[in-house]
Amino acid sequence: MKKIRISNLHKVWLIDLDGTIVKHNGYLNGKEEFLSGAKEFLDSIPLSDKIIFLTSRKEKFKEETLRFLKDNMIRFDFIIFDLPEGERILINDIKPGGLKTAICVNIKRDSSWDICFEIDQGL
Repeated sequence: MKKIRISNLHKVWLIDLDGTIVKHNGYLNGKEEFLSGAKEFLDSIPLSDKIIFLTSRKEKFKEETLRFLKDNMIRFDFIIFDLPEGERILINDIKPGGLKTAICVNIKRDSSWDICFEIDQGL
């Protein structure tokens, strides 16, 4: 399992939906399903953190997507539809104490979650 050390500060989680949380394009045939460990990961995110889902899904799938998330009691703050299929680039600053405030994790499409985020009180 890959372990990623993070600070004890509140977080903003920018998370893609298809291929990372649910099976890629499962919504097109009405068979949404979570990838192994993804729902448990989402449930483990502290309530004080913000969750923003990103997706290339067209706006016309918004109602079905929101229903799936609600039916599965998935908490989130925002969801952005109609994104391009290319890279998603996050640019952020480094805190004066040296804390890097941007973390990027790429996972193989439709793979199980083998990532663990651990709080490091020293960060």
